Amino acid sequence: MKQLGVLAWVAFALPALALAQTAALEPVTVTATRTEAAPFDVPAAVDVIGAERIRGAGRPEVNLSESVGLIPGVTARDRQNYAQDLQLSIRGFGARSTFGVRGVRLYVDGIPATMPDGQGQLSHIDLASAARIEVLRGPFSVLYGNSSGGVVQVFTQQGEGAPMAASTFTGGSDGLRRPGVRVSGSTPGLRYAVSANRFESQGWRDHSEASRDVVNARLDFERGEGSEWTLVANSLRMRADDPLGLTRAQFEAAPRQVDAAAQQFDTRKTVQQDQIGIVHDRSLGAGQSLRVMVYAGQRATTQFQSIPVATQANVLHPGGVIGLGRRYAGTDWRWTSRRTTALGDIEWVAGISYDMLIEHRQGWRNFAGAALGVQGALRRDEDNRVSNIDPYAQLVWKLAPRWTLTAGVRHSSVRFGSSDHFISGANGDDSGGVRYGATLPVAALMFALSPDVHLYASAGRGFETPTFNELAYRAGGLTGLNFTLKPSGSTNVELGVKGRTAWGDAVRTEWNATAFQTTTANELVTQTNIGGRSTFQNAGATRRRGVEASWTALLGLAWRVQFAQAWLDATYRDGFLTCASTPCAAAALPIPAGNRIPGTAHSATAAELAWQPDQGWRGGIEARRSSEVFANDANTQAAPAFTTFALNGGYVLDVQRWSLAATARIDNVFNRRYVGSVIVNEGNARFFEPAPGRTWVVKLSASYNF
Repeated sequence: MKQLGVLAWVAFALPALALAQTAALEPVTVTATRTEAAPFDVPAAVDVIGAERIRGAGRPEVNLSESVGLIPGVTARDRQNYAQDLQLSIRGFGARSTFGVRGVRLYVDGIPATMPDGQGQLSHIDLASAARIEVLRGPFSVLYGNSSGGVVQVFTQQGEGAPMAASTFTGGSDGLRRPGVRVSGSTPGLRYAVSANRFESQGWRDHSEASRDVVNARLDFERGEGSEWTLVANSLRMRADDPLGLTRAQFEAAPRQVDAAAQQFDTRKTVQQDQIGIVHDRSLGAGQSLRVMVYAGQRATTQFQSIPVATQANVLHPGGVIGLGRRYAGTDWRWTSRRTTALGDIEWVAGISYDMLIEHRQGWRNFAGAALGVQGALRRDEDNRVSNIDPYAQLVWKLAPRWTLTAGVRHSSVRFGSSDHFISGANGDDSGGVRYGATLPVAALMFALSPDVHLYASAGRGFETPTFNELAYRAGGLTGLNFTLKPSGSTNVELGVKGRTAWGDAVRTEWNATAFQTTTANELVTQTNIGGRSTFQNAGATRRRGVEASWTALLGLAWRVQFAQAWLDATYRDGFLTCASTPCAAAALPIPAGNRIPGTAHSATAAELAWQPDQGWRGGIEARRSSEVFANDANTQAAPAFTTFALNGGYVLDVQRWSLAATARIDNVFNRRYVGSVIVNEGNARFFEPAPGRTWVVKLSASYNF
């Protein structure tokens, strides 16, 4: 793409030519490394997405993938399948996840959306109430413990000022409807913000209808000087049909079709989740403060799968309907001290976190008699539990006017246990447990080459335990959890440069570039994928290395140009054996060293040009390009490279106490046929989840300040 190449040249040429004067694009701070600082002063690859980007440009505010496209190294693939959630990965971590998010830590207002086993969910995140999203990549992610190949934190808006009521309605292709309301404001001692919205869609593909209701509330209390309380409550109700993936032949013939098995077994998923969290911040004087967070919630999930009747009829098979009743809770206590000493400014952070999950897992046959797609006989019944207790400490030391040392360590201890209640004939008692632990150090050194150019180097060690979904089955048709799996360990190094430039008020830019390498031992990979059950094993080493760069410029009063480029080389360094049919010994498939890790793109590019005045007409154009993505460990199936464009335009008007806006958006303007995401190592070769053709969205919003 010639146009993208020009933008890439500009991304590096402008900073090199700039004067040594600066004005930041927006005065923001981040807490990604647990110390509040400007992103420019953090020795890590950290990005902030503001409210304007989350809700602007006609975005329907349904999926996180709408907002993170301009962060290099972050891949958020919209499956167009709400029964499986978004596919989110950072520098290749999480790319193999077939549903939900793993390998990346998720938080909302400091409350984990990732469970202690490393499995996370995005479906309850309310983008309509989000104030900002912080994304942390690289070594400092290890400060968040298990499965932290990257960290995504969403912070909801605080209520402020006079009472305000807002309403939004979004409509679009394929029956998209999203009405929403929000009220916010403040009184002496209290700030409040409550939002509720409903999303529904008939789906671009057959058998992909979905609906989702989310309510989110945040209350901030001030109880005297230096004492603040925040209460966050959230509720989710979701139902979604599952169209499954398509084989290559099916995709090429008719990408909107659904595999016959999805309709025969009526594959679908329902979710109900409620949670509450409380955060208390208190000043202790003399530069010291204490932060305490506690949370609790419950999540009930039922999923109907398309496993053949003959396979489910096996007396040892757990069935084709999964029922998960989950209760979870946790707390985090953190002490912070900031002092000026003869050795320089020093900030200490010390804390301890505890999280626990109790899961009642059941399995039933997805048939009863001759009827398919209905809950049948019970085939699995167990209580599982997982918990972690993690003490941690961190130091930020201003060694000299130009030098800053940041270091930290966390010890993560994760315990799994299972009590089997389904004991019948050959299906014996599979109760058991396992404990994993690791000490995770990280350190970085930042040098201010000038007030406008910062250089840094960082290194750290991380680890990733199996999730309950990866422990759920054992190879050879055996029942019970696979407690023989080991955690994988990683070594991460990163070199980065950050810059900012300005020519008066006419042009202001911010840019950064990062080179990194992550080597992993005992990588968790697929062992078998047979009869609707995936089992996993520890392979040898893998390596992820790459370069990321981004550039943002404000031109004049309203023009904004943004560019992001990532190159990733993610490969297996050791070979291993896998299989897709039984008996496995007769159908073992060797995966050679040097194969690419599936689900990762070698190159990803994003560019945007926008006209965004405070009022009046506005608009923009967006471009995205991805190289091919392999769908299996053997690298024999791949989603082809693609390039797409999007257009948006609208009008914003303030009239007395009213704020009105109307925006329209067209995605995939040229109606390209491409694969939106891949289902890694899918056992029926249904690897491909097609992306929609040309789609449109219209959004109307109005708010009134009382």
